Amino acid sequence: MRIRSLIGLVALSLLAVAPLTAEKVDMSAQKLKDTATHIVKGKVSAIYSRQVKDAKWRTTYWVAEVAIDEVEKGEGLEKGGLVYARYWTREWVGAGDPPPGTNGHRGIPSEGQTLRIYLARNAYDGFSEDNKDGGYNVIGANGFETIK
Repeated sequence: MRIRSLIGLVALSLLAVAPLTAEKVDMSAQKLKDTATHIVKGKVSAIYSRQVKDAKWRTTYWVAEVAIDEVEKGEGLEKGGLVYARYWTREWVGAGDPPPGTNGHRGIPSEGQTLRIYLARNAYDGFSEDNKDGGYNVIGANGFETIK
């Protein structure tokens, strides 16, 4: 009984000193579909980026230029056209451990890759309600789906 208590105490002590992070949970396929105002399949033809650094974070804002092969949801985009999909990543550069929070999008694309992309235009994008400028934001942390 004493050994079990000692092991439990050690485990609790380790949790108390371990840095806590709270990465954004992936949305299910159905939640991505329901949240998206637009869903496209296409090939990434170019990627553009801009970095912003402050005392705590280095944030990279990305735009993927995507040649549309198919529009699965939404109006205003068409096969053969282009869409500029916005997304972001960030890394902690501050002192000590980072506070709980997300580091942005995961599974980010590379040029030449074919993807299904879940987008929000003038709507909630999985991170914020502030997407009101007409741009296409990739939804949630996992809004890119690789197509093989």
